[in-house]
Amino acid sequence: MMLVLEIEYLSGVSYAAIGPDSAVPDWPPQPDRIFSALVATWAAHGEPEDEMEALKWLEQLEAPLLDASEAWSRTQRTSYVPPNDATSSKKVHALHLIPARRERQPRHFAAARPEHPILRLFWNEPHSIDEEKVATLNALALDTAYVGHSSCLTRCRVYLSDEDMPDTVQTVKRTVYPGRLDELVRAFEAGRRPRAGVWVSTEPPVQSDSQVSVFSPEWLLLEAVEGEDANEKLPDIRAAALAAKAIRDRIVEGYRLSQADVSAPAVVSGKMPNGRPAVAPHLSIVPLAFVGFPYADGHLLGFGLVPPRGSHLFNEADWRGALRSITEWDERSQRHVMVVPLGSGETNTLTMKLALTLEPKKKSLDSALYVYDKGKPARTFATVTPMVLDRYVNERGTAQVEAIVRQIVQACRHIGLPEPEMVSTRDGVRPAVIVDKHSSFEGAPSVTMGGKQPHWMRWRLPDYLSGRMLTHVVIRFPEPVAGPVILGAGRYLGLGLCRPVADGGDFV
Repeated sequence: MMLVLEIEYLSGVSYAAIGPDSAVPDWPPQPDRIFSALVATWAAHGEPEDEMEALKWLEQLEAPLLDASEAWSRTQRTSYVPPNDATSSKKVHALHLIPARRERQPRHFAAARPEHPILRLFWNEPHSIDEEKVATLNALALDTAYVGHSSCLTRCRVYLSDEDMPDTVQTVKRTVYPGRLDELVRAFEAGRRPRAGVWVSTEPPVQSDSQVSVFSPEWLLLEAVEGEDANEKLPDIRAAALAAKAIRDRIVEGYRLSQADVSAPAVVSGKMPNGRPAVAPHLSIVPLAFVGFPYADGHLLGFGLVPPRGSHLFNEADWRGALRSITEWDERSQRHVMVVPLGSGETNTLTMKLALTLEPKKKSLDSALYVYDKGKPARTFATVTPMVLDRYVNERGTAQVEAIVRQIVQACRHIGLPEPEMVSTRDGVRPAVIVDKHSSFEGAPSVTMGGKQPHWMRWRLPDYLSGRMLTHVVIRFPEPVAGPVILGAGRYLGLGLCRPVADGGDFV
C-alpha cells in the first residue's frame, strides 16, 4: 500500500521559482514546497490539532518519489511591482506606503508549462500507514487551492493505493524532515522567508566501464553572495585552501551550535575523537573559479562541498542541523547565507558570504565540469589548483621530475584510481604524467618557484602544509575515469583539484 499525494494544475501552468533571486521555474515542484502549501492551508483553517498531528506524521516519512512530466519554461520579462513589505519611519508624510506611490522593484515571475498537468508524490510505507491521518491530510489537500504562486490554481488530494509504481518516477531534490512544521511556524512569526527543505543526496550511477575515486560526484554548492561591505568578498584563488579551512571550521562550529556537546564526525572534521587525523576519506571543500573558458581570470565564484563516495553525509539529520545553525537570512540577497570570517579578529578581516544553491547561474559553478568530459568519463585530467606533494623532493633535474611523478602515481592510488597509463618515450617506458608550474586551464594561476616572488603571487597554505612543494600536473589514465579527481596532501582543502580534458596530449 502506497501513500499518494496528487496535484493537478488547473490552468496548465505552474508559477514558482527555484529561489527569490532566480528566474528559473521550479518544476517539478519539490516536496518542501508542497508541504508548505499544506501548512498554509492548515493555518487558514485555524491550526486545528488533528491537522497539525497529520502534518507532523507526514514530515516523519522518508523522502517520496515523484512522477511528473517534462515542462517548458515560459518566456518571461522583468516586471516592476510595488513591494508588499514597504515601511516608513515618518509619522506624518508616508505617501510612499500607498501602493500607487511605492518605488517599483524588479521581479521575475517564473512559469513552467508541463506536458501533463498532474503530478504525484509516492511514499512507499507499507508498515506505517495511518488511515486516520491520511483522511485528515486529504481534507487538508482538498482545501489547498494553489502550490507555488497564488495565481496557479490546483486540485489536490491524498489517498492510499495498491497500484504499481510508475516507471517514470524520479527521486526528489528537496524534501522535508522532522521539525519542518515548527520551523515554518517560527519563520512566519519572525516575518522572514523560510529556508528551502533539505537536499536529497542520490549519487548518479557510474558507467560500468569507468573507474571512480573515493569522492562523490554529488556536491553541495556554496555560491558567493555580494555584500554591502567592501570586506565581504571572496579571497584570491591562491588563498582558497585557507578559505576552505575556514569553511570547514564554520561547519564544525555548526555541530556545536545545533546540539550542545555534539562534535562534528570525522567524516566532516577530518579528525578522530582523540584529535588525530582521520585515515578514512572525509569531506573535501574545493574552490570553484572562472577558469578553462575564453578570457577566464581565475576569480573565485564559490566552493563545492564534496563528501566521500557512499557516505550519504548530506542526508544525515545532524549535518542538516549544523548547516541550519550557521545560516541566516540576508535581506540584500533574499537568501539564507553562511557567513565565514577569514583571519583572527583583525580590523580588516575578510568575510565570505556563501549561499547553498542547487541551480547555479554560472557555468563555472557546475560540478559536472569536474566529473565528466561532455557527459562521459575521461582518460585525461589536469589540475586547476596545484597539487601538494606528500613529501619533500631533494633530487634535482631529471631525478626530481621522476620523484615527483612517483608521488603523483601514489596519489592516484590513494583515492582509489588506477595508476596512470604507461607510455614509451625516448628515455624508456614511464607514466603518462606531465609536471609543470603552469596549469592547462586558462585563468588558473601558475605555481611560482623560489622565495623572491611577491607574496600575492604565491599559493597560501595552512600551517600543516607549509613548506611542501606544489606543482600542476596532467595525467592520462589507461581507462575512462569518472571524477572528481582531487590529488595530494591538500586534497581535503581543494588543492590538487582536477578537471577532465579532451583525451590526448603529448606525453612523449
